[in-house]
Amino acid sequence: MHALPYWRLSGYYFFYFAFIGAFSPYFGLYLQSLNFSAWDIGLLMSQMQLMRMFGPNLWGWLSDRFGYRMRIVRLAGLIALAGFSAFFWLERLPGMLVAMALLAFFWSAALPLVETLTFDHLREERGRYSRIRLWGSIGFIVAVMGTGAVLDLVPPVGVLWVCWGILLGILVLGLLLPEAPAVAQHRESPPIGEILRQPRVIALMAACFAMSAAHGAFYVFYSIHLAGHDYSRTEIGMLWSLGVLAEIVVFLWMAKLSRSFSLRAILLVCFAAAVGRFLLMGWGVESVAVMVFVQLLHGLTFGAYHASAIAAVNAWFPGRTQGRGQALYSSLSFGAGGLLGALISGWSWDAWGAGWTFSVGALFGLLGLLLVWGWVRDPADDQPKRKKDAFPVR
Repeated sequence: MHALPYWRLSGYYFFYFAFIGAFSPYFGLYLQSLNFSAWDIGLLMSQMQLMRMFGPNLWGWLSDRFGYRMRIVRLAGLIALAGFSAFFWLERLPGMLVAMALLAFFWSAALPLVETLTFDHLREERGRYSRIRLWGSIGFIVAVMGTGAVLDLVPPVGVLWVCWGILLGILVLGLLLPEAPAVAQHRESPPIGEILRQPRVIALMAACFAMSAAHGAFYVFYSIHLAGHDYSRTEIGMLWSLGVLAEIVVFLWMAKLSRSFSLRAILLVCFAAAVGRFLLMGWGVESVAVMVFVQLLHGLTFGAYHASAIAAVNAWFPGRTQGRGQALYSSLSFGAGGLLGALISGWSWDAWGAGWTFSVGALFGLLGLLLVWGWVRDPADDQPKRKKDAFPVR
């Protein structure tokens, strides 16, 4: 019987998302301490989204064509660590851009390959995936809380040491992960071009692009926004953790929600929540209660939205097209959409201020809402008499 390397897989997810928990909320504060402008900070942080447009697709293609999946994961971990180490010596924009691009290109390569590795290990026990992936959310919370507490005691440069240690953990777990034989695909699939011409697919991908663009200012400037209104580093960490806790709760309830509400209805609620969330984020920062509510809405604007979008892609890209469908979703949303959102926020932060910058995010949320309202339909619509979940949650 195939032995599942549960703790090694869980440990990898823990460290991988712990890096996001330490890096995303606090690295912008470190850059601000070096007197970088808002545009420079947005440009630097946008490299993470830019490389997600190309890195996963390239590394996934290399893995499919030549094999050596775990060698790529380990090489990515090593070079990401080396790229990040350069930040200890760099303080000027050109060098930091190169280091950030190197870090992002290789760091982004690993997770899609580890995701396929995890499902290959799970084989027929795919329901256990959530128990493994949950450790990623736990890692994020531990890192965002711990790093916030550390930065209340030490200068902003302390974030470099925290992130470096976490990247070392990613490399060590990558070395410990065992390979698994790939599971063959048996489902028939239509041509990819035929799928991409469907109005609902075009609308969904455009809406996902808009949702990630809406989050651009949040991921780059939310911590700076809070710090500028006298929130402590610990309080900032608690607010970030609250958002992830809301996300976890929604993930746990998605199966039940999918039996009660259609995919389209859930997506509409998620995009409507994004409009309200980013307006409140920009104009209600003086109120702690408002910021708590804003972070609770993360359960909708990321948790329920992401689960719904993944389910739609799984349903609309069958068989051998699923991998390309997921890559397209990741590249257009977290890659292209996140990149645009980060760049726009970097410019508008200085030009218009925080309130209007987050309001631009609300406009992107409204655009996504209109796209879903007009063109996105449920996978079950073609079979209205069949009783089943509105969409599968994996």
